[in-house]
Amino acid sequence: MSEKIEELRKVRIQKLEQLRKLGVDPYPVSTSRTHSIGEAVLKFSQISDSKKQITLTGRIKALRAHGKLTFANLEDESGSIQLLFREDVLGAERFKQLELLDIGDFLEVSGTLALSKTGEKSLEAKSYKLLAKSIRPIPSEFYGLKDIETRLRKRYLDLLANPETRELFRKKTIFWQTVRNFMIKQGFLEVWTPVLENIPGGADANPFVTHHNALDRDFYLRISLELPLKRLLVGGFDKVFEIGRLFRNEGIDREHLQEYDDMEFYWAYADDKDGMKLAEKLFKEVVKKVCGTMETEYEGHRINWANKWPKVDYFKAFKEASGLDLNKVTDDQLRSKAKELGADVDVSANAGRLIDAIYKKNVRPKLIQPSFLVGHPLAISPLAKLDPKNPKKVLRFQILAAGTELGNAWAELNDPLDQRKRFEQQMKLREAGDKEAQMMDEDYVEAMEYGMPPAVGFGVSERLFAVLMNKSMRETVIFPPMKEQ
Repeated sequence: MSEKIEELRKVRIQKLEQLRKLGVDPYPVSTSRTHSIGEAVLKFSQISDSKKQITLTGRIKALRAHGKLTFANLEDESGSIQLLFREDVLGAERFKQLELLDIGDFLEVSGTLALSKTGEKSLEAKSYKLLAKSIRPIPSEFYGLKDIETRLRKRYLDLLANPETRELFRKKTIFWQTVRNFMIKQGFLEVWTPVLENIPGGADANPFVTHHNALDRDFYLRISLELPLKRLLVGGFDKVFEIGRLFRNEGIDREHLQEYDDMEFYWAYADDKDGMKLAEKLFKEVVKKVCGTMETEYEGHRINWANKWPKVDYFKAFKEASGLDLNKVTDDQLRSKAKELGADVDVSANAGRLIDAIYKKNVRPKLIQPSFLVGHPLAISPLAKLDPKNPKKVLRFQILAAGTELGNAWAELNDPLDQRKRFEQQMKLREAGDKEAQMMDEDYVEAMEYGMPPAVGFGVSERLFAVLMNKSMRETVIFPPMKEQ
C-alpha cells in the first residue's frame, strides 16, 4: 500500500512542477472568499436570482471530466457544493489546466449560482485559483481510513475522511461551553491556576515531573485543581471554578488517559447536599445540550439521565457485593477478598487501597443508571469532612453511571490540624511505597490555618463526554498520546 501511495505522490509532484512552469503559484498568500459554502447553499435562491458573482473556497472532494465540461465537489467546514467548469467560459488554456488538479487540492472559485440540469445546486465557474496543492492522496481515494490506531495517530486524516469525527469534536466544544455557561449563570467566578505545582495534591495519582531551567528546580504537573482553588476560598472568594488540563502518570484504558480536561468548582457556605443538587442539574443540562435527548447508550446499556437520581450507601453496597462490613473489617479480610476477586492491587497495600480495589471490581460495575454513591470510608478520602454520625465515614458523593465514576465531590475538610494529621498519614503510606498517596503540602495547611469557610467541592472530567458518546476516552481526544511507531 505504501508503494502505491508513493507512486501517486510522485505524479502529484510532477503536476506541481508543471503548474509552476506555467507561472501558477500553487501556494498563494491570500484569497478573496465572499461566502462560506454553507451560507451560499442556505441563501441559494436569493443569490442565484440576483445573478451576483460570488467566490467560494474549499477542498476538492470529487473531480469528474466530461469532454468540454468538468464537474467537481468543493467542501469547506460549513458544507459542500457542486462546481461546473466549462471550456467556453474559462478558455481552452485554463480549462486544460484543470487536468493538473487533484482531489484534496484547495481551490478558490468565482462564479454564479445556478441549478444544474439534474436540479443540483451548483456554482458555475467564471474563474478559479489554486490555493494549496495536495501532494498526498486523501485516504478515501485509495483505501479509506478504518484502522483505529491510524485514525488516532493521524487524527487530521480521520477528520478529513470521516465527517462523523468532525461532528464528535463539535459536540465536545458544546460540552465544555455548556459546563462553562452553566457555572457562570450559577454565580461562579472562572479562574485559572498554575499547571506547574510545588506539591501535587487533591487526588491519589502518580504525577509527572518537569524541570524549570530558569528557577533551576523541579515542578510537578498538576494532578488536580483542588488545593489552589480552595486557597481562593481562604482568600475571600465564595464560588470559584476552573476548566483545566490535568496530568496523571498512570495507565491507559477505556476510561483513563495521562492528560485530560477537568472542571472543578468550590462553593463556600454550601455542603455536600447542596453540591448534589447543583451537580445533578449541571449533568442534566449537559446531556440535553450535547445529545439532544435524555437517553443515551453505553456499551449496550440504555442510560436514562432524566429520572431523579437515587442515593447508594457505599458501606451497604460494599457489604452486599463482598460480604464485608466496613465498620469492622480487618486488613487480612480485605486482602483475602481482593485476592479472591483478582483485583489489581498489591496484597501488601493499605486498607484504603484494598477497599478501593474491591469496590472497583465488585461494586462500581453494577451501578449502571445515574446515581449518587454516598458515605465513603475515611480511608479513601483524605480531604473530606468526617460524617458526625459515623467517624469511619466522610461526607462525600460520587456520580456513578454506566459502571464508572463520572463526578467526585465532598464537604471540604477545613480543620487544619485534622488536615495535617491526614497528610502525615498519607506520607507514611508514601514512605511505605505507595506512589499515589498524597504529599504533605505545608503551604496549603498554613493557608487553612488562617481560616477556610465550610464548603463543598466537585469535579467532573471529559470522561462524562466519552460515556455520552459511547466511546473510549482516547477516541474523544483530538490528539491522544500514542506509543512511538
